Amino acid sequence: MPEASSAESPDRFAAFLDRLPPGLDLDALARETKALRRARGVRSGTDLLRLALAWGPGGYSLQRVAAWAGEHGIADVTDEALIQRFHGTVPFLQAVTGHLLMPITPAPCWHGRVLRVCDSTSLSKPASKGTDWRVHGVYDLASGGFSHLELTDCHGGEALDRGKPVAGEIRIGDRGYANAQAWHRFCQASEGQADYIIRMRWNTVRLIDAQNAPLDLIKLLQALPPGETHDVAVRAQSGKQQTPVPIRLVIRRRSPEAIETAHKQLRQQASRKQTRLDDRSLVAAGFIILATSLSAEGFPAAEVLAGYRLRWQIELAFKRLKSLLHIDKIRTRTKAGTQCWLYAHLIVALLCDDLSQEFLESSPSGTC
Repeated sequence: MPEASSAESPDRFAAFLDRLPPGLDLDALARETKALRRARGVRSGTDLLRLALAWGPGGYSLQRVAAWAGEHGIADVTDEALIQRFHGTVPFLQAVTGHLLMPITPAPCWHGRVLRVCDSTSLSKPASKGTDWRVHGVYDLASGGFSHLELTDCHGGEALDRGKPVAGEIRIGDRGYANAQAWHRFCQASEGQADYIIRMRWNTVRLIDAQNAPLDLIKLLQALPPGETHDVAVRAQSGKQQTPVPIRLVIRRRSPEAIETAHKQLRQQASRKQTRLDDRSLVAAGFIILATSLSAEGFPAAEVLAGYRLRWQIELAFKRLKSLLHIDKIRTRTKAGTQCWLYAHLIVALLCDDLSQEFLESSPSGTC
């Protein structure tokens, strides 16, 4: 990244490079991904990474990056040639991001299991009013960092199986991950060695009762006896031709105040979209519904609810990306330029996570 404007400010890029994984050869990686075919203007993969960081999280314009690079002997390139370089840099930066994710190793932290949270955050191009890009992440709660990051356009939906599961993992997701097909793929990828806790909507997953008939979740909710928490064994079917798999529904009745707030929000959304509010949505708003593959013997309903509440940590991680690194302030217009700009931000974010872990592991007194 570019150093400060003061002549006395030291160049800290060498310290930045020291934080990269040992053995990562940026020059070889740049040539392997064809980001550096000829050392013309930009001489090395290290210089190419530095230029991308200056333009992305560094906040420099293309003109300023070109001038700064020439002044410091980093590269001899015009701003027009620089953007062409950046357009071909995406696979290189994506590969660097992958190498930064690799060191995170599974660490049991809850009932001897690896606890990870999945979520995504939406990003918009300049003057856009909708979602143009999504950053999908899987956050490891024991290590306090991302074990998976993936960049897609607006068509890349949330799915539980984004990010390969590890043996012993329990993955936690919000309502956007209530998809039985993705649950099936996730369990297959882990060879049955991973589980999930997912919050559900009332109408997104096909449920089957003990008589092999479709289960009406709204009728089930209305028939629940008084009490805050309920544990119901059902089956989920990813497709009409697929064999239903057993799951548990952990259902918690919300407080009257929370129900009133949820009903108000639903009515406001319906009014804003000029649609008719489904009465079944009002019924479902009175409950928190979790679907899990965990057994009731080892994980009672209260434990499943407690585990789900830990998902807020990935929300904070995404907020840091936006509030500290300003990844949501996209300044680019081309697809390749935006990908380059976003991956440069993710690289810095991952190195910041690594640095924060080093700080947290140190003793405040300076001694062990």
